[in-house]
Amino acid sequence: MALNLDLGPSPLARVLDAIEDTPPQAWLLDLAVAAGGIVLGWLIARALCDRIPASRRWIFGKGEFSNVAIPLFALAFVWTGKHVLSNFQDVDVLEILDSILIAYTAIRLGVYILGHAIPEGGFQRLVLRVVWVAALAGVVLYVTGLLPDTLGFLDSHGFTYGRDKHEITLLDLAKGTAAIFIAVVLALWLSRVTEGRVMAAASMDETTRIVITKAVRIVVVMLAFFIVLPMAGIDITTVSVFSGAVGVGLGFGMQKIASNYVAGFIVLLERSLRIGDVVTVDGRKGEVRAIETRYTVIKGADGVEAMIPNEKLIGETVQHHTYSDPKVSVVIGVTIAYDSDVEKACTLLLESAKRHRKVITDPTSSARIKQLTDRGVDLELTVWIDDPKLADSEIRSELLLEIIRDFRAARIEIPYPHREVRLSTTPEMQKSPSQSIG
Repeated sequence: MALNLDLGPSPLARVLDAIEDTPPQAWLLDLAVAAGGIVLGWLIARALCDRIPASRRWIFGKGEFSNVAIPLFALAFVWTGKHVLSNFQDVDVLEILDSILIAYTAIRLGVYILGHAIPEGGFQRLVLRVVWVAALAGVVLYVTGLLPDTLGFLDSHGFTYGRDKHEITLLDLAKGTAAIFIAVVLALWLSRVTEGRVMAAASMDETTRIVITKAVRIVVVMLAFFIVLPMAGIDITTVSVFSGAVGVGLGFGMQKIASNYVAGFIVLLERSLRIGDVVTVDGRKGEVRAIETRYTVIKGADGVEAMIPNEKLIGETVQHHTYSDPKVSVVIGVTIAYDSDVEKACTLLLESAKRHRKVITDPTSSARIKQLTDRGVDLELTVWIDDPKLADSEIRSELLLEIIRDFRAARIEIPYPHREVRLSTTPEMQKSPSQSIG
């Protein structure tokens, strides 16, 4: 497999010859056209970016769009000036400057897209560094005239596989890797742009927005692979057979993971859970902070975030405190002595509930006798709050402090356990030790 790319003498050699053999005004005119195109592109790009405000709903990349618009407009004007000036003289200097601008524009565009498609971190920095090196290496090889030899070397080395001895060269691997990388990055970038636009739609339920964004990401990435694999020379039939065999093997070993993914989409589609709901799952109460495809994040009142597998949300009982009504009750028990005024104690319980700022009046609070025990009369105060995110322990503590103050002021006794120890003497114990032993 041969790749013919006739670039002639190296651009750098042509520039040196032009500077040596042509009058200075010729190559100085190339520099003037390049400088004018860059300045004109910068002015127009800045003017347009200042006039068009950035949209919060449509975010296409990382940073300001002017970082991409300026080299794009500069490249367009320099390329146009090169083609116009080529009708009158050689434009070897502009050829090199044009290639440098192309590489710089590709780098800025790559940083703009990759910064939005890939989450920030070490992997993003690594990818951006690879893009920088690849673009600069391409410019150096092109300017020095080594690009045809490099491509020929990659095209002449490789390996064969299969019965038909199908040959794959290093150039094929490089092109396939580049095609897959570009396709995946564009798919991730498109899904992130769609996600930003959908999540900004306030008229749509948040759970529905999450379902749409996750479905778009999966579909876009799958389409990207199915489109780019034939372009890279990879047979989809072979890949489908191989992926089917791998899928069967993984299906037996990763049933739990697969069930969690399926359960996650069921939860999102049924809208049984939404961001901000308060639930109790697996003995832990908390607020739903995120619904991922494999797990759901629940943050408790203690600040600890628990990652609950989505399978538990489908196969086990979930106590939903805000499914149809955000109002929840808080029950507080207190015991008073039998000789205390029970009716007055119930009145004081209701008054302490009315004074609390977080207790609502609808439904109304209630105080009743729960049972009679050996310690005293057990009373029960039930209050209602409209924010289930509040910690029960905080409200319970504040109400109990109020109740203790009111009971003490009204001389209502709160009994505590008493234990009496009585020692009785027998005639034998009254004898002297010597007599009792003897």
